[in-house]
Amino acid sequence: MSEADRGMGLEAALWRAVAVYRGLALVYAAAVIAMNFDGYARPAGGWAVLAVMAVWTAYTVSAFRDPRRRRWPPLAADLAVASGCLLATAWVETPENIADGRPTLPVSWVAAALLSWAVAGGRRLGIAAALVLSVANLLVHAIAGTAGGISRTTFNGIVLLLLAGLVVGHVVRLALDAEARLARAVELESATRERERLARRIHDSVLQVLAMVRRRGDELGGEAAELGRLAGEQEAALRTLIGAAPAAVPDTGDDVDLRPLLTGHASASVTVSTPATEVRLPAHAAREVEAAVAAALDNVRRHCGDGARAWILLEDGEDAVTVSVRDDGPGLPAGRLDEAAADGRLGVAQSIRGRVRDLGGTVEITSAAGAGTEIEMTVPRR
Repeated sequence: MSEADRGMGLEAALWRAVAVYRGLALVYAAAVIAMNFDGYARPAGGWAVLAVMAVWTAYTVSAFRDPRRRRWPPLAADLAVASGCLLATAWVETPENIADGRPTLPVSWVAAALLSWAVAGGRRLGIAAALVLSVANLLVHAIAGTAGGISRTTFNGIVLLLLAGLVVGHVVRLALDAEARLARAVELESATRERERLARRIHDSVLQVLAMVRRRGDELGGEAAELGRLAGEQEAALRTLIGAAPAAVPDTGDDVDLRPLLTGHASASVTVSTPATEVRLPAHAAREVEAAVAAALDNVRRHCGDGARAWILLEDGEDAVTVSVRDDGPGLPAGRLDEAAADGRLGVAQSIRGRVRDLGGTVEITSAAGAGTEIEMTVPRR
């Protein structure tokens, strides 16, 4: 899912939630400063820090609405401003109040920067922001000369920051991944509905005509019988095509089901057998295996004649996937493959063996004169 797409969905809602939190936390910080400013060493400094927080809140609420501005410079500046307001406590407050555990000037407002980092980069960035703010909390005591008497309130605040960075970052990543999966599921459902609609229309027209041509060709015989046979093959191939799941493989690193890619080659002369459950491979590996199978079937058509049949068998192992392509052609004479490679005909050597070898797999070719040929391709899952 692209950044623009996310900006219109769940991610935009998360950034709005951070903006709301930032505003409410600013109001709370203003109330705390108003109640405690008489006891500050520098009361005017408290109001100055509050003014900085207000200005920065207004800027970030506006800026982070644009997905293009949720990048490193604004995020780093957000954390720097939060840390600076936190450190200003050592200048505004008295050492005695800091040692007693009186709240820092921004109070919980600094957590808005942590939430921004967690939404932008997950739990790793959330924890990183929490560590920066925790160090700033400790520096407040060091600057004020109270490092030896860190209060329980400060310690609890540091723990809460770390937990917030971890939990919020993790939940945000889970939520965004779930949204992306839901979007893919909706797209797949839409494609399935469209395929079903087309299947009904094709069944009511094209498939019925092909079936009629096949029957009439068989009845008439002669050249009409050959026409009927061809119509029957196209009918079987079309039925397989409209009944199979979409075979498009996305250009991502996700695993995909190999079965639809192979069943797309089924026809009246090609039988495909697959397990009932999904057989998953990385997208690139699945495309390469399907291309190797297509090359094997092309060899069957070119070297075994129009009447030859082929069988594709997919087997799902614990650590590897095995695909076998077998035909009932005349078989390969001894040394035929070596002779073809020497003559520069590299269909088997490159299109089949080369592809599987690049995936870390192996190819075994078994053939005997008059007994057909079987090509067994074994590819590891990773």
